[in-house]
Amino acid sequence: MKIASFNINGIKARAGALTDWLDEAEPDVAVLQEIKSIDENFPRELFEERGYQVETHGQKSFNGVAILSKLPLEDVTRGLPGDDDDEQARWIEATVMGDHTAVRVCGLYLPNGNPAPGPKYDYKLAWMERLKARAEALLEAEEPALMAGDYNIIPQDEDAKRPEAWAKDALALPDSRAAFRRVVNLGFTEAFRARVQSPGHYTFWDYQAGAWNKDDGIRIDHVLLTPQAADLMTDCQIDKEIRGREKPSDHVPIWVNLDA
Repeated sequence: MKIASFNINGIKARAGALTDWLDEAEPDVAVLQEIKSIDENFPRELFEERGYQVETHGQKSFNGVAILSKLPLEDVTRGLPGDDDDEQARWIEATVMGDHTAVRVCGLYLPNGNPAPGPKYDYKLAWMERLKARAEALLEAEEPALMAGDYNIIPQDEDAKRPEAWAKDALALPDSRAAFRRVVNLGFTEAFRARVQSPGHYTFWDYQAGAWNKDDGIRIDHVLLTPQAADLMTDCQIDKEIRGREKPSDHVPIWVNLDA
């Protein structure tokens, strides 16, 4: 079961780039972030004609997440528990029925948090507390599950080409990193780092200042696996070359293979 995460930075602007990648990479499941579309306007037919079931949790002009799956989906839920007043579309999850086992797949778009300090940073940290609570529940179920998406967290300095440029950014502030570690340290495996320990691997390059040409990137898209899912992992990679194509997102896909 190949499960990918891709912040597409707008489904209308990136539909061609997304379908080209889907046709090449052929993920069984893709969780998308920043679709920037209400559910009714999402171009479902583009993906349904490729054999994907489409589930969205959209919002006009901002945020928005989706799950595309060639495998059967069950028990789809939308919204991160813990705050009934939160109207931002940042969380979607479903159970994917594999050939051998079912996997609970959670797609997330964690708040950016800038400017920090400020209300947006407070929202980010509060959202991460809710994420921790959901993560604890996933672990308690003792089943294969993963949380994949744009975490807007640079876990360590080695995850940025120029860490000094991000030192005061909400993506790398000590409180942000500590909140991320508290989730991972519950018992999750950070899929990419379980496979690759070296620096110089990124998932985001800004559109400004020639960041892509300079490889001035950061690694902020992550896949966290429960122990039961980690036992099934056979690979995890970043599709870096996608960033150099025409009209790209500023993010690239990260994917895992599970023997499920």
